[in-house]
Amino acid sequence: MITNCLDLAEFAITSGVDRIFVDTEILGKDARQGHLNTVISRHTLDDVRRIRPVVPEGRLLVRVNPIHEGTKAEIDLAIEAGADVLMLPMFHRVEEVELFIAAVGGRARCNLLVETVSAAANLKACIEVPGVDEVHIGLNDLHLELGLDFMFEPLASGMVDSMATILRDSGKPFGIGGIARVGEGLLPAELLLAEHARLGSSAAILSRTFHRQASSVAEIKKQMDFSAEVSKLKSAYQESKGYDSEVLQAKHRDVQEKVEMIVESIKARRLK
Repeated sequence: MITNCLDLAEFAITSGVDRIFVDTEILGKDARQGHLNTVISRHTLDDVRRIRPVVPEGRLLVRVNPIHEGTKAEIDLAIEAGADVLMLPMFHRVEEVELFIAAVGGRARCNLLVETVSAAANLKACIEVPGVDEVHIGLNDLHLELGLDFMFEPLASGMVDSMATILRDSGKPFGIGGIARVGEGLLPAELLLAEHARLGSSAAILSRTFHRQASSVAEIKKQMDFSAEVSKLKSAYQESKGYDSEVLQAKHRDVQEKVEMIVESIKARRLK
């Protein structure tokens, strides 16, 4: 769960969330997403320090900025603030991964956020860099760079399948995109979780729609049973992991059909 609020972080952990995600990435984000209906986090490393005491060891993830002149100093400060896992966004080449790994120097787990076309194309070489611990496939920026209309088009097209094959063969744990509540959304969470099971993914980020952009524990409690909804996601994922390949392929075809319908609807609205 992405949050920089101490109370929300503590509440989320006690409610079954596996990791707290502090998002300090800001370089280039306004240019990429400023015109869209997306939330651009304004988290800082001071937020990491504040919530560190309420997050169990090993479960605090911090997304830093893309590789830039101050990367080494930024990573030093993030580790000093208490980050257990550092996520590198918007990389393109193996050389950037090597710089990131060298800057971390084994002091935290290293997560590569694959969200550019060139990162996807260079994925095999990038994850072979010693020190890469895990990967997350980011669908938002990836679909934007591809010029697509809907975030989950790379999932339906087979692009994510190709990356997942490389990642499964490497043995590195990986996650894909975000997830809303079971029974909700253009693509219901249970259908997406079947895709996670089919592809071998073991992680997703709770989307802002999951908790309706609540900014406090009181706000969340007013409109949902948070722990019950987290439990539903985990149960749906475990159920999907029990499906045989035929059932998972059928659900994948369902995803493809639904994505096609959603894209057609988006294009029709744009033409009006």
